Amino acid sequence: MTHALDVVPTSTDIASGVEGAEELANALTDVLADTYRLTFKSHAFHWNVEGPLFFSIHKLTEGQYENMFAAADKLAERIRAIGQMAPMAMGTIIERSVIKDDATAPSAGEMCVILAEDHAHVSQRLHALIKLAGEHNDPVTEDLATERAAFHEQAAWMLKAMAAQ
Repeated sequence: MTHALDVVPTSTDIASGVEGAEELANALTDVLADTYRLTFKSHAFHWNVEGPLFFSIHKLTEGQYENMFAAADKLAERIRAIGQMAPMAMGTIIERSVIKDDATAPSAGEMCVILAEDHAHVSQRLHALIKLAGEHNDPVTEDLATERAAFHEQAAWMLKAMAAQ
């Protein structure tokens, strides 16, 4: 008698049974790069926000960049867990991310709009990762990406609400 848990993995890249580990690691690296860049951008806006919304945006971005910094570690550890190397150069982070620097000094409201758009972009990339992880029978990456997408969607909503006139 066989049990569902007795299933032997077929052709996989690592012992955990994850198929397509290299493709998944590439997608995870993209999301990690986005997370790392958005962490810094949120922190920079946190430092430089001014005006009547100072305290609200200062506190909101603090919670967001702290969450993303911890998430970057989880994403990198997942890349390692599926047998691939996490990025080791800032150039890789910059090259792989859809998040761009903002060299201007935006107003507090503009900061919220810019960050909301960035969180939406990261969420879209996470949705693509969720789909890819499902196609490769990797529920751990799928769950991690789902959790991260929920965070970024909520962050985008909060920032948009803060910027509303």
